[in-house]
Amino acid sequence: MNDLTFFEYQDGAAKTAIYPGRRSVMGLVYAALGLGEAGELQNKVKKVLRDSNGVVTPEKLAAITQELGDLLWYVSAVCDELGVSMEQVARANLFKLADRMDRGVIKGDGDKR
Repeated sequence: MNDLTFFEYQDGAAKTAIYPGRRSVMGLVYAALGLGEAGELQNKVKKVLRDSNGVVTPEKLAAITQELGDLLWYVSAVCDELGVSMEQVARANLFKLADRMDRGVIKGDGDKR
């Protein structure tokens, strides 16, 4: 299997993006609300604890992975609506985390540490 870049994913996901208000503030709102998929992901993980004693079976792994894919699609859509690439977001996040690590503030609270 070939590696997939963020650009390739974002480009492919955009081809399946059919929702109201695309390329407007309504499109941004729609895509951002889709990040509620994180709740579905949390629910699947919660059920691993409740129903499987913390064992991630192959079936549960497949279901969790599918929810991660749905969440990734909405992240991609939000990026598209904002005109930024997923790669830009990923690089900025790694830079922020490395800076926090260097300054010894990787743990803690607050966006501005």
